[in-house]
Amino acid sequence: MFAKSQMQINTAYSAWYWSGTISSVMRLMIMFYFWHAVYAGKDTIQNLTLQDMLTYIVVAMFIQGYVSGAGNELAQEIRHGNIAIELMRPYDVIFKLIFMDFGGKITHLFRETLPLMVIAFIFIHITMPASPEAASLFVISAGLGIWIGTFFDLMIGIVAFWTVNVWGLRVLKEGVITFFSGALVPITLFPGWLETISSYLPFQAMVFTPVSIYTGIIDGQDAYMAVLIQLGWCLGMFLVMKLIWAQAIKKVTIFGG
Repeated sequence: MFAKSQMQINTAYSAWYWSGTISSVMRLMIMFYFWHAVYAGKDTIQNLTLQDMLTYIVVAMFIQGYVSGAGNELAQEIRHGNIAIELMRPYDVIFKLIFMDFGGKITHLFRETLPLMVIAFIFIHITMPASPEAASLFVISAGLGIWIGTFFDLMIGIVAFWTVNVWGLRVLKEGVITFFSGALVPITLFPGWLETISSYLPFQAMVFTPVSIYTGIIDGQDAYMAVLIQLGWCLGMFLVMKLIWAQAIKKVTIFGG
């Protein structure tokens, strides 16, 4: 019900759709010409050909669009005091926000991602996964990455119980995720020490892992192990998010009588 209502809201505002589509097309063009310039006179960079890099960057761009969640909506509910009313209603507020967020993501998939993927295949010539097994693992990995991003985003939203305004924190979050998730460049291009640090953070599980499985940077048994690590991050982030939420609810109860 919540997902359906959010899909109806998103489809009602065509200006959002067209502005988002135009922005994404421009990003595709910028990335295409940028990486062509970077690869001028080079066949490979870190064993990645130009086509490999373009495929990685395009797929990473699409996945990054899904790793944010309903944290902003939750923060707004808290800031405006509507959360008290929401908590009295006969449903779990967190799951309501998650389902509404996924309704928006489903709309985004059909109205923007799939058409742009067709454009990317035709004009940028991005490649497909090497095998059906890799394609299946990519779908599972991308789903886990989206869940990890969703739970992390909700954690940031819950912080609004203590700080009220989380705008600065959300801007910082977007920057950290964009960099450490491998959405800008593959983490394998980082200096060794920074690549090591990134491997111990949850952000690489959001984008780098699924895209690496798609492009073949991670394959074989390593791909299965990477998915298991993602599953561990997903469960861990969910538990931490629920723990923080439980503490926040106590705060509301104290001040609400």
